[in-house]
Amino acid sequence: MDEEEIISRVKGDDEHAFAQLVDEYKPVIERFAFQFGIDFGSVADVVQETFIKIHRHIHRFKKGKFSTWVYKITLNVARDHHRKNKRQQRLWERVKKNYPQKTSTTFFEKAEHVRLHECLQQLDEKYKTPLILYYFHDQSYEDIAFILKIKLSVVKTRLHRGKGQLRHLYTDLNGEVESHGQ
Repeated sequence: MDEEEIISRVKGDDEHAFAQLVDEYKPVIERFAFQFGIDFGSVADVVQETFIKIHRHIHRFKKGKFSTWVYKITLNVARDHHRKNKRQQRLWERVKKNYPQKTSTTFFEKAEHVRLHECLQQLDEKYKTPLILYYFHDQSYEDIAFILKIKLSVVKTRLHRGKGQLRHLYTDLNGEVESHGQ
């Protein structure tokens, strides 16, 4: 069954077809939410809320790439999550500063990936999100523009500036890691 047929069946309340969508998109949504800065313990909540919204609003999906629509919903759910937990997040940051703990490596293969993730989290959202979508989720410039509701030229600018900032942060962090390792 191709994706178009699955979506059509989901619109017809076929729960088996919806389960197929969940199987296909759950890993993508988990990874995107985590890369967007959702803490590991809350990723499942964001994934669940994303699928609830997909199920509730599947009838609104008319044309275009379904994956782009899924990214857009995931991004909105992640932003909502950040807004709802802003106060709690500030408290958590203070706790992390006073009691540092090892970063979870569940989504990472190498220590460099952990450092890259830490650097990505330091970027402003307007630079972080296009970088994640482009480099980790293989989204085109056009799809990123659609997901973020911005012009194509803005996508290009943010990717360029974000790469520069990320390179600077990563170089600084690697210098610190190397000097502490000696």
